[in-house]
Amino acid sequence: MDLKSGLPFWLIKNGLSTNYERLEKNAETDVLIIGSGITGALVAHFLCENNIKCIIVDKRMESTGSTTASTAQLQYEIDEYLFDLIEKVGEKNAVKAYEMCLESIITLEKIVQKLKIDADFKRVPSLYLASDAKGKKDLEKEFEVRKKHGLPVKYLSDKELLSKYNIKRKAALYNNQSAQVDTYKLCQAILNYHRKNSGLKVFSHTDVVKIQSEKNSITATTNKDFSIKANKIAAAPGFESEHLLDEKVMQLSSTYVIVSQPMKSVDLWKEKCLIWETARPYLYIRTTADNRIMVGGFDEPFQDPKKRDALMEKKNKDILKRFKKLFPESKIEIDFYWCGTFGGTKDGLPFIGEHKKHPNMYFALGYGGNGITFSVIAAEMIKDMYLDKYKEDNIFKFDR
Repeated sequence: MDLKSGLPFWLIKNGLSTNYERLEKNAETDVLIIGSGITGALVAHFLCENNIKCIIVDKRMESTGSTTASTAQLQYEIDEYLFDLIEKVGEKNAVKAYEMCLESIITLEKIVQKLKIDADFKRVPSLYLASDAKGKKDLEKEFEVRKKHGLPVKYLSDKELLSKYNIKRKAALYNNQSAQVDTYKLCQAILNYHRKNSGLKVFSHTDVVKIQSEKNSITATTNKDFSIKANKIAAAPGFESEHLLDEKVMQLSSTYVIVSQPMKSVDLWKEKCLIWETARPYLYIRTTADNRIMVGGFDEPFQDPKKRDALMEKKNKDILKRFKKLFPESKIEIDFYWCGTFGGTKDGLPFIGEHKKHPNMYFALGYGGNGITFSVIAAEMIKDMYLDKYKEDNIFKFDR
C-alpha cells in the first residue's frame, strides 16, 4: 500500500538513510522484527538493551513508511475520552491505559537522554480545545474523571483561554506533561545506535512473503527466497497488518498535514503548546524546532491512494481556513504538505502481544493518534514477554 504522498517535512529535512543493505543470504537471530519504522526501532531498542540478538526487515527503504508522515505529538490523552473509554473497557483498564501513555512519554525522554540522541525532543504543554457547546460539556465531564484518577489536567474557561493564549473557544483542558519530537530523526538515530553498539542488522527492500512456525522457532521467507530463522517474530508493520493477520482489526483513514514557512517567535502562540480539539475529526497543531507551524486534520475514511491524493488540495485549503479561524492574525504560509494513511480501532487502544492463530509472534500495532506512545508501551511489553517477565493482565490483547 502507498501509505503517503506529497512532501513529508521530516524526510525533506533529514534526508534518506545511507543504509541500503538487503538480505542476500539465509540468516538466524533471536528475534526478527518486521517493520523499520519507529515501532520496530523501539522494539529493537528494548531487546538489544537486554542483549537479545535482532534483525529488522522492511519491504521499503528503512523508516520511510508511516514514520515519515507522523506529526509526533506525544500526549498521554487517547483519542477516546477517558469517560467514554471507561464505558467501553471498564474503569480499571481505561485508567491504566491513560497512565501507561503518560509513563511512556517519560520512558521515551529517558531513551533520548541515555542514547544521547538529537531528535528535537521537547517538553511542551497541551491544549485540548472545546470546538462547540457539546465539546465544552464533554471537557467538563472529562476534567472531573481525570482529576478523580490523579491525571495531570487543568480546566481553562473561555476567559482564561482568551487572556492566556488569545484563543476564542468556550473552554480547554491543559496539561504540562506532553512533548514533541522529530520521529523520523529519532527512528534513524535509534537504528544507527544499535547497528553500531548492539550488532543490530537492518535490511531494506526485504519483503516477508511467508511465515512458518514450529514448536520452538519460526521462519520467515522473503520475496528473494531467503529465510530468517528466529525464536520469535515481532510484527511492527504499521498500518499494513492485514498482510500478517487473518482478521481485520482496524479501520483505515487518511489524514492531511500542512507545514508553514519558518515563523518569528513573536508570531507564535504562548508556550508553543500542542493544540487539538473536541471535534471529530479534529485539527491538531504543533510547532517545529525551526519555528514552523504544523497543522493536520480533516481525516477521511481511506478508500484508495488515488482518491486520498485527489482531495489534498481541497483539504489543504480547509486546514488553512480552520487554522486562521483559530488564529485570525497569523501570517502563516504553506511550505510543505502531505497526506498519509493511518489506522484506528473501535476503542482507540492498540493491539499488543500474542495472537492465538499466530504462534511464536508478537504484534505491536499502535493505532490512532497515540501511535508513538503506544509504540513505546508495545516495545517494553514485548521485551518483557520475550524474557517471560510479563505477568500482568494485558489490556491491549486481541480478544479483549
